[in-house]
Amino acid sequence: MPVFEYAPAPESRAVVDIAPSYGLFIDGEFAEAADGKVFKTVSPATEESLSEVAHAGAEDVDRAVRAARKAFGTWSALPGSERAKYLFRIARIIQERSRELAVLESLDNGKPIRESRDTDLPLVAAHFFYYAGWADKLAHAGYGPDPRPLGVAGQVIPWNFPLLMLAWKIAPALATGNTVVLKPAETTPLSALFFADICRQAGLPRGVVNIVTGDGSTGAELVAHPGVDKVAFTGSTEVGKAIARTVAGTRKKLTLELGGKAANIVFDDAPIDQAVEGVIGGIFFNQGHVCCAGSRLLVQESVQDELLDALKRRMRTLRVGDPLDKNTDIGAINSAEQLARIRTLADAGEAEGAERWAPECELPSIGYWFAPTLFTGVTQAHRIAREEIFGPVLSVLTFRTPDEAVAKANNTPYGLSAGIWTEKGSRILAMADKLRAGVVWSNTFNKFDPASPFGGYKESGYGREGGRHGLEAYLDV
Repeated sequence: MPVFEYAPAPESRAVVDIAPSYGLFIDGEFAEAADGKVFKTVSPATEESLSEVAHAGAEDVDRAVRAARKAFGTWSALPGSERAKYLFRIARIIQERSRELAVLESLDNGKPIRESRDTDLPLVAAHFFYYAGWADKLAHAGYGPDPRPLGVAGQVIPWNFPLLMLAWKIAPALATGNTVVLKPAETTPLSALFFADICRQAGLPRGVVNIVTGDGSTGAELVAHPGVDKVAFTGSTEVGKAIARTVAGTRKKLTLELGGKAANIVFDDAPIDQAVEGVIGGIFFNQGHVCCAGSRLLVQESVQDELLDALKRRMRTLRVGDPLDKNTDIGAINSAEQLARIRTLADAGEAEGAERWAPECELPSIGYWFAPTLFTGVTQAHRIAREEIFGPVLSVLTFRTPDEAVAKANNTPYGLSAGIWTEKGSRILAMADKLRAGVVWSNTFNKFDPASPFGGYKESGYGREGGRHGLEAYLDV
């Protein structure tokens, strides 16, 4: 049979206009940092500097929190139906500018345009539409007849889904009448700054949304600020623990969505081809930069060989390269720092005796890249089975009985997600009841909907985002 090669299909970079520099978005205006400090944001695929961005310090964070506090009285006093109009407007503008935003996200983050275009942006708009619908129905959400907003929400988001995590945080906060100060990740600040422009385009009152860019020190200033009533954080477990210590003993409400080491469990009666697609999507989507990634494959011994053969065949077809090429399956690793961590843990897997395999893959000479990688012969004692790699690395373990699968799946400090592949509905329900994970997918993986709550147990954090449950974190109940 002839082999058909994919011709390049690049998305036009010209659809997005990135300014040479950006300021902080405070009280409806862009402004330089008080001390004039800046940093550069870099494209991980080319290592080119995309723009220079203001670095917020303590004085800037204080200005942003004060602006949010000033706006809170007017914003929270608006009828829910009026707040909903702004959220609907924002959602529509996001849809209108979705191509521009998708290209921007792929440039700044490194993820394939196919994912930012077909997954991220539709979900971003959907979250604003969904919570716009809740804005005038809060009395019917199950949190009392007259639920009240908390005040100023300080929100810190990660670099793996910059615009989507912004939507997860800002949409419910605004719907419930809170105002926001948001700190995007240092390596991916641009989509949040473009969102600031969307807020102005939608006519959102000044001070309702404020964006402060910077590194971890900026986030720490925001979390510790006494004028913040609610802290929401998505990111690493290590930073989440530090935030919990900072907030402890204060009146601040806190939600944390942290790391994960999800088990994707394949039983002997599972449809192999379908399961392979779920495993591929579960670990290689967004280069494995997903908190709920299915980074541990638990496969029943009797189908191990069949599944691994099919999995390797499928991995050989994955295309690694230019994030703006519509044919790309795996883009660039987000930063040099993250690439170094992935390499360190992959090398540790080999050193500890696991067998490493990756398809033949020509990686670009410039940028941050890592080939899709599979480890077999993995035990629960291996670092690659215990630590979150946050990259395109899959560890394969085996089991014989459902009880053994549950025991191995739960043998982790994390508890964010899991997947089950079997044709038996009764087995799915029985397994889901025993798995200590916030989200359990059956015969699929990485499926999200704004109406469905998301969150974890143990070191994966606490609180829920999305759905009716996501309103509670922003209400005084």
